[in-house]
Amino acid sequence: MSSSGGHGGDVRDQRDGGAVAPPAQGADPVATLTAIVADLSELVAGARTGPLGGGTLKVPRDQLVALVDELREAVPHQLDEADRVLEDADRVLGEAQAQAEDVLSTARARAIELVQREQVVAQAQARAAQVVAAAEADAVRIRQDADDYCDRRLSMLEDVLEQAGAQVRAGRERLVERALERSAERAD
Repeated sequence: MSSSGGHGGDVRDQRDGGAVAPPAQGADPVATLTAIVADLSELVAGARTGPLGGGTLKVPRDQLVALVDELREAVPHQLDEADRVLEDADRVLGEAQAQAEDVLSTARARAIELVQREQVVAQAQARAAQVVAAAEADAVRIRQDADDYCDRRLSMLEDVLEQAGAQVRAGRERLVERALERSAERAD
């Protein structure tokens, strides 16, 4: 079994029913899920075929259960990571809005000064409008960038979860097939 990725190899080495630890703090959750899926793939790829062939594999139950348990443990951490990404995006958006408000406030204060100087009233109004438009355009761009970033991260998470789900379904189907074969062998 591989122990690549952000998830510690010590959990995969303890297939004797030990507790499955969550990914290490600061570990890349996508790498963690990817490592678990890779381990599931290795387990299936390295499995012996059954005596009757037909695509039936003999997979060590304890290893398969341990990997499925790790996957079950890692998915909530992926969701936590997605929440963190969204919180970061909200924070960035809040900062952008605060900056935009500061720029608008500064622009308004400057415009008042210029208005008080009658000779530059027209110039002050034009400049204030430019600053406001630029601040609003920056705020829109920052919001879009934050949304795009969140969408990319969630898309990556969705892909990983779909791959993991497919692997788990395939493993479960193989277990059912193996159980059916054992029942058929006993009946003979």
